[in-house]
Amino acid sequence: MIFQGEFNNSIDPKGRASIPAKFRDVLSGSGPGDCLVVTKNYEGGLSAYPPSVWKNIHERVTQLPAGPEKNAAFRLVLGPSVECFFDKQGRILIPPSLRTYAGLEKEIVLVGMAEKIDIYSQSAHAEVTRKSEELLSANPEFVASMGF
Repeated sequence: MIFQGEFNNSIDPKGRASIPAKFRDVLSGSGPGDCLVVTKNYEGGLSAYPPSVWKNIHERVTQLPAGPEKNAAFRLVLGPSVECFFDKQGRILIPPSLRTYAGLEKEIVLVGMAEKIDIYSQSAHAEVTRKSEELLSANPEFVASMGF
């Protein structure tokens, strides 16, 4: 299961976001593809996971030793996570709390990130892209190690 590609899309006033058919096709080949688990990511956007991938993440976090890092992971990632089911038009309903966190209003960008989909407002995506370009420009050895 590999999500790849970058898509400009929209979210309606009710919070329904259209998920590209290419991403839905990946989901249909990985077991039940009727929902995505959506949560906050550390870059000011959202990340959407197939249930099977999310289950593995949840298990890893719950097995961490007790402490402030585990509490932070629960508070910031596991706690706000929501199962978002697809409607007949291939949309998911993103709850208001997550839309507000990510600043999702009208135009959104969905980015395939291998086992997950990142969802950003256009402005947040531009900023994340800028920071990524700076990071890679400053680390040519890392870029070369990937074969680019």
